[in-house]
Amino acid sequence: MSEKRFTILVIPEGSHQVRRFGVRLSVLKRIAAAAVVLALVLAGLITDYVLTNLDQNELERLQVENLSQREELHRLVVKLEDLRQEIVVLAQNDAKVRVMAKLSAPKSDSMVGVGGPATQEDVNREFSVIQQRIDEVRRQIDLRRESQEEIQGILNDQRSLLAAKPGGWPVKGWLTSSFGMRRDPFNGRRKMHEGLDIAARTGTSVTATADGIVSSVKTEPGYGKVVILDHGYGYRTIYGHNSRYYVKVGQRVRRGERIAAVGNTGRSTGSHVHYEIRLNGVPVNPRKYL
Repeated sequence: MSEKRFTILVIPEGSHQVRRFGVRLSVLKRIAAAAVVLALVLAGLITDYVLTNLDQNELERLQVENLSQREELHRLVVKLEDLRQEIVVLAQNDAKVRVMAKLSAPKSDSMVGVGGPATQEDVNREFSVIQQRIDEVRRQIDLRRESQEEIQGILNDQRSLLAAKPGGWPVKGWLTSSFGMRRDPFNGRRKMHEGLDIAARTGTSVTATADGIVSSVKTEPGYGKVVILDHGYGYRTIYGHNSRYYVKVGQRVRRGERIAAVGNTGRSTGSHVHYEIRLNGVPVNPRKYL
């Protein structure tokens, strides 16, 4: 059986001449198959071209993003290095203060280096390293803060102790009797004199020799009109033979604040102040505190 044939007529425009072409069915099938293959190849090329452009654009975007991240990493490293330098200065100052205050070293003075540019290829790893450095800096800041709080607490205690420790003269005058054994001016017997006698004109201001609280304002046969101050840390001061008071029990006073006036009350031979310092209840020589 002969193969089917198809006739193709070609009539040019404006011409009466007709051209005939005979084509076998197998040829048409091959042409159709070639067209399909060509269309598929063309579609593949177009798809590949589009995907390649998309990948290129995504690559360029990622490169820009990566560059931006690296620049941000570099800025962060620079800031961390500046912060580390500040912490080093703080640590040095902290150590100087501790030496001056005779304090022991803080928990840790080790400083982990945080300087240098980011060189790792993996950006996520770089961020992880930077975060570790940030955590270390924060830890050092916490240590410095704790150290400063400790120093401040100790210095406050020392300042309080210094303010509570008697110092200076309670009145402007002249010394008439010292601390220690002496002859009693009334009976001539040797007796312990537990303070200093400082002579001054009646009405002269008597001032507190340290910060404290007025624990007693009263009249006693021996002391006359007496003021007793409690300074804490075991210190108490006694001011006797006053002519009048300027404070009351429970009042807080400061060093140099007027508390009484010189007088001649009680067992006294003249206008003066009997001044005592007691440490943990034991009389001590006030001359060591003037």
